[in-house]
Amino acid sequence: MTPHIFTLPGWQGSGAQHWQIRWANLFGDQVVEQHDWMQPLRGDWITRLEDAVQNQLSQNPNQNIAFVAHSLGCHLLASWAALSPHVKHVAGALLVAPPDTARADFPPQMHSWRKPVLNKVSFLTTLVASSDDPFSSLSASEMLAQHWGANLINIGARGHINAESGLGDWPVGRALLQALIQSTFQQTSLH
Repeated sequence: MTPHIFTLPGWQGSGAQHWQIRWANLFGDQVVEQHDWMQPLRGDWITRLEDAVQNQLSQNPNQNIAFVAHSLGCHLLASWAALSPHVKHVAGALLVAPPDTARADFPPQMHSWRKPVLNKVSFLTTLVASSDDPFSSLSASEMLAQHWGANLINIGARGHINAESGLGDWPVGRALLQALIQSTFQQTSLH
């Protein structure tokens, strides 16, 4: 069964030219809308995500779900995964360009995210990082991947892996997501 895919944009949301929104338009991924994109409070964002997941699962209790998170959306997913009873439905997550929340220049509007959740997630995860992300060093991305139990992929110099990175529809990223989901289903069919 094809999982329902939730898109988790980061701080300030993802604009129309961002690959996340392009995927939502091309493939029907559901963008989890936040009440406040400019002053992101961790508890509020987790609640919005839990509500979206719960709503989807109430319509189809046996549905698998997957996530495509960018930037602060990666930290949202890690925070949600540490709390939600619905993690058993997750077929995988593609985490792209999570920011380093320990940086001295981390925006004050995101103060509630300063301390990251570093628990290992219970589902297959791929973390895609760039070697020249202005919001995270590669070593910080490696540290997050290790804590979250994610497979790390360094795609080279692609900035924050957003609309400014010139990725368009980013077919390589979509292929990574599909491979991740396929791996999950292959593993579960073996048990």
